[in-house]
Amino acid sequence: MADKLFDLGMIGIGVMGKNLLYNMADHGFSVVGYNRSPEKTAALEQGATPNTDVKGVNTMEDLVKMLKAPRKITLLVPAGKPVDDVVGSLLPLLEKGDIIIDAGNSHYTDTLRRVTELQPKGIHFMGMGVSGGESGARLGPSIMPGGDREAYQHVKAVLEAVSAKVNGEPCTAYMGKDAAGHYVKMVHNGIEYAIMQMISEIYDLLHRGLGLDNDELHEVFKTWNEGELQSFLVEITRDIFLKKDDKTGNRLVDMVLDKAGAKGTGKWTSQDAMDLPVAIPSIDIAVSLRTLSAFKEERVKAAAIYKPVIEKIKADKKQFIQEAGEGLFFCTIIAYAQGLALLHNASEELKMDIPMQDVVKIWRGGCIIRSSLLEQFYQAYRKNPQLPNILLDDQLSGLVQSKLPAIRAILAQAIRSGIPAAGLKSALAYFEAYTTERMPTNLIQAQRDYFGAHTYQRIDEEGIFHSEWDQ
Repeated sequence: MADKLFDLGMIGIGVMGKNLLYNMADHGFSVVGYNRSPEKTAALEQGATPNTDVKGVNTMEDLVKMLKAPRKITLLVPAGKPVDDVVGSLLPLLEKGDIIIDAGNSHYTDTLRRVTELQPKGIHFMGMGVSGGESGARLGPSIMPGGDREAYQHVKAVLEAVSAKVNGEPCTAYMGKDAAGHYVKMVHNGIEYAIMQMISEIYDLLHRGLGLDNDELHEVFKTWNEGELQSFLVEITRDIFLKKDDKTGNRLVDMVLDKAGAKGTGKWTSQDAMDLPVAIPSIDIAVSLRTLSAFKEERVKAAAIYKPVIEKIKADKKQFIQEAGEGLFFCTIIAYAQGLALLHNASEELKMDIPMQDVVKIWRGGCIIRSSLLEQFYQAYRKNPQLPNILLDDQLSGLVQSKLPAIRAILAQAIRSGIPAAGLKSALAYFEAYTTERMPTNLIQAQRDYFGAHTYQRIDEEGIFHSEWDQ
């Protein structure tokens, strides 16, 4: 084995792992990738940029031997047992102070367990969210590392070098203690679920409701992406409408089956929010509707029974498109507000010390939910790092209020037309409930006390009360 020692190792050289290694090498770091297959490690070396330092090895022993101390080993393997298996194989080979970085989509509770188990052994374990997909890994993702600060300092330089940049600033920062990195990534994905659902509902309103064809939809999303809705998800939606199917000649979007996949991070976000508890209804409904989409056969049967009629939207075309854009903008803010409120509360409850200002700062580039909106959120958290909900920011509140007529107008049209828009509806309902000084929950509490003696509080004096309601 060569005497040269490398900066960082990678276990898992699939598309994401390989591209991340190439990104590191392009920025001057020497890297080693492990796979049992000599063919795959040879391909790894051959695919690297000429004159960069990329090496492939076929045993973990060789991987560990070739790394500088403290050894820094990144894992990009499937979540769950595969991560535990790799960690178990590495432990006998590592020394005190070495660092294992899980860059996959692990559940934060698994990450917290691994941090706790490895701490007495002197091994640092970091959970690190990576967003941006295949191209992001290669050209600059948003990177969300969490764990102890000592370990972070050893990887800070490489993460800042390979991450996306906005205004010259790296889209990575220390996300907090323990499992904070994976928690932030989990919530990132929950927000992603909600925004994607809302975009799909706007598409439905414009396509089935207003009758826009794919060329017109492309132009609408193109215009939106050049304004306040500028974001990665609006950008790719714009492009999707033009893609032709090489099998039929139709637009490919029209040939895609309406069954959405999911990898679990959205569900985890909803589950954890309920446990805290924090209300994130737009994320919840996005998860539920992906689940409902999978019941395709039942939906076909239900449609045959009920024969729903979609009434065309008869509003002024130009005005409705404008209202749809403003409504989507409103709902996008609400999706972020719910996810960021969850992060704020989880940071306190789980003692992760998540820096909210840095979260939105590093989401401005590289990640799937990057959006021009995040700059405004960044300024809000700069003014008040402890802001519990971005809807409480004075500057943002004016922007939100200006979009209320639009979201109400398009939802009224959706209801009249019979087009489901649960994500959009949930966003407006959340906003209206959050900004309601007195909710009708007093009746619910009275009902609970009536049938179950669950007690209640009063508006005019302190204390816990119970009444015999049937007397």
